[in-house]
Amino acid sequence: MTTSPRSHEPIVSGLSPDRRAVFAARLERWWPTLVEGLASAYEEPEVVAERVVVLAARAFAERSDDLHDLDLRRSLAPDWFQRPEAVGYAAYADRFAGTLRGVAERAPYLRRLGISYLHLLPLLKPRPGDNDGGYAVMDYRAVREDLGTMDDLTDLTRTLREDGISLCLDLVLNHVAAEHEWAEKARAGDPHYRDYFIVHPDREVPDAFEATLPEVFPDFAPGSFTWDDDLDGWVWTTFNSWQWDVNWANPDVFCEYADIVLALANRGVEALRLDAIAFIWKRMGTSCQNQPEVHALTQALHTVTKLACPATIFKAEAIVGPRDLVGYLGVGAHHGKVSDLAYHNGLMVQVWSMLATGDVRLASEALRRIDPIPTSTAWITYARCHDDIGWAIDDGDAAAVGVDGFRHRSFLADFYAGSFPGSWARGLVFQHNPETGDRRISGTLASLAGLEAGDPWAVDRILLAHALILGWGGLPVLWMGDEIGLLNDIGWADDPQHGDDNRWAHRPRMPWSVEEDQDLFQRVRRLVAARAGTPHLHAATGTTVLDPHDSGVLLTLRLHPLGPMVGAYNVTDTDRWVWGSHLRDLGLEPHGSHDHVSGGAPHLDGPGDVRLRPYQAVWLTATLS
Repeated sequence: MTTSPRSHEPIVSGLSPDRRAVFAARLERWWPTLVEGLASAYEEPEVVAERVVVLAARAFAERSDDLHDLDLRRSLAPDWFQRPEAVGYAAYADRFAGTLRGVAERAPYLRRLGISYLHLLPLLKPRPGDNDGGYAVMDYRAVREDLGTMDDLTDLTRTLREDGISLCLDLVLNHVAAEHEWAEKARAGDPHYRDYFIVHPDREVPDAFEATLPEVFPDFAPGSFTWDDDLDGWVWTTFNSWQWDVNWANPDVFCEYADIVLALANRGVEALRLDAIAFIWKRMGTSCQNQPEVHALTQALHTVTKLACPATIFKAEAIVGPRDLVGYLGVGAHHGKVSDLAYHNGLMVQVWSMLATGDVRLASEALRRIDPIPTSTAWITYARCHDDIGWAIDDGDAAAVGVDGFRHRSFLADFYAGSFPGSWARGLVFQHNPETGDRRISGTLASLAGLEAGDPWAVDRILLAHALILGWGGLPVLWMGDEIGLLNDIGWADDPQHGDDNRWAHRPRMPWSVEEDQDLFQRVRRLVAARAGTPHLHAATGTTVLDPHDSGVLLTLRLHPLGPMVGAYNVTDTDRWVWGSHLRDLGLEPHGSHDHVSGGAPHLDGPGDVRLRPYQAVWLTATLS
């Protein structure tokens, strides 16, 4: 079948001529891209494509008028998530406001902060008991009972949309809870659903796979397969014994997830964080991460939204090596066709590395090696998230600046655990792997930046970290409480469900008793507003990391049509300078420049050298007319 199918036509026949014409035009445009993505994984890609077109047509026909209107407006402004005024916020719904209705009531707070994108961590119904913080989903079509209902979710998206805020939810793609309906039917002996999972009768194949598989949770979930008596086999379980990996080689699984995506989009969800996306395709002799089929299938899944709900975008949760990251936004034949957003994990790691060492040379080397991304996409930039920090320092990057990668990773783990002499950080070691020496770190931004320890420069470090992520371009996301300096939760282990997972130390509840006129909140708010007023920070303009002429100052350049923007970030507790001659070489006259962070002229010394106070950031452009 070289042309688009017609099996969907009875579904849309009752719609207005204009609506039918819209769907037909989208199908004509996106059919080849859909088939192309499916062809990398399935023997009959056009058959699978026709199945999902029917699903898309049904979702299109059921979509509300206000969401069709949103689709139209987003088609006229496809860069909405790339704009400087786009700033995100991430939180657990219950920790932020108790329930989904509570979140809706707190929308004015988010707007005052300047937020236009809200990511609520997993809220679809998880398994009871241990559930990996909600990532062991038992039902994709229900909300956790303590948070509300699916109707509450629809009401929340409508309220947020009226306030100019887009809601992002997690969609776990690699696995489901062992109690999910698919798993229950597989256990009951249904061969159709057994093939939704990867099951082997003995250890021969699992042992062969595990020879090259890394362990995600070596402390409490070693290995990647779990024996199940009812299945009479070893089921693939990358993360935990109660999280069963689904079999994406089965096209039925693809169709199931396409239908789930469409259902959430019709609830008003405008962004989906594709959790554990890197793991969905398995290949013997590899790490079973970042396989080519991952990008092809994501392209196909993304194309389904283009048919029915193009206002919905994808964010890839791919915490992978720097060389693999760009693939999740699309390279080669998949250029710009995979996800719209991807996490810039490398930037987050380098922010903390620079703050610990007061040296930008490793960060400059590592960040400049990352390939450019499609201009229609954006990085998610962040200083902290719900997860631990893994010290993803590439040995080659480290060697290029005379640093031993293993020793530097060990130093960072010691420093942020607070055990290195002179450290101002107060983090907790998470998932120590004695065989590899890997030690990840938990902790809030404020505790890791020195506020818990009472360090006098802590607030300045917090603001510098925010300035870095806000000034990089892309879509910056603030983690709940970072804007008011929340410290580690000393009672994180009191809940027995969290007792063995110290990541809950950096997931405290939002203390609404804190006044919004708090100094840190107001300073972060001003940074967000400064970003919104800086057109040079549109994500379509890439960031170039410059050679540092001072090891304590990270220098970035953005070549925007309005002129160059130079970002300068002092990661030390001493005064530093950006040479005026260097700025002139970049096309920026210091005496005619404007610092968007302070809102005025930069402090100049001598022949136009820009003085930076300890931990100061500047975003320099030509003086605004």
